[in-house]
Amino acid sequence: MKKGTNMRIIKAAYEHFEIVQKIVNETIGTAYPNYYPQGAVDFFLRHHSREAIQKAIAGNEVFLLEAEGEFVGTGSIKENEINRLFVLPAYQGKGFGTFMMDELEELIFAAYPEAVLDASLPAYEMYSHRGYVPVEYHRIKTDNGHYLCYHVMKKGCCGKSDSPSD
Repeated sequence: MKKGTNMRIIKAAYEHFEIVQKIVNETIGTAYPNYYPQGAVDFFLRHHSREAIQKAIAGNEVFLLEAEGEFVGTGSIKENEINRLFVLPAYQGKGFGTFMMDELEELIFAAYPEAVLDASLPAYEMYSHRGYVPVEYHRIKTDNGHYLCYHVMKKGCCGKSDSPSD
């Protein structure tokens, strides 16, 4: 990402619903088929349904990343959990996800000693590089027999983790 790029995080309001849904659906539809079978992709889309996004916005959990006048990413916080972190495919690999994670972690670590998240296969490496460690592995069988696999990961404040090797 170029220095001087104007970025900010804002709290999503109801009028931002369509933007949040577009970012989520476009990212899942573009990136996830490279990592998961169609049954798992469909599961993700249902999990991040219209109702789920609206409920999270109503609960003041959803944030949007604005860069140079455009909304390019979204993420949610519920207590010490980071959820629904997505950056539009055209903006991935350019530091936008890192900026968003920095901001969300700052909010969490102001109130909690650790952050927790569910890491999809496309995001696992980014979280690992940020100091998150896997603490659980889950495998969900979807309606058509495909599997959705992911890790629960944790990171302590200041990069510390609660893994047994610490």
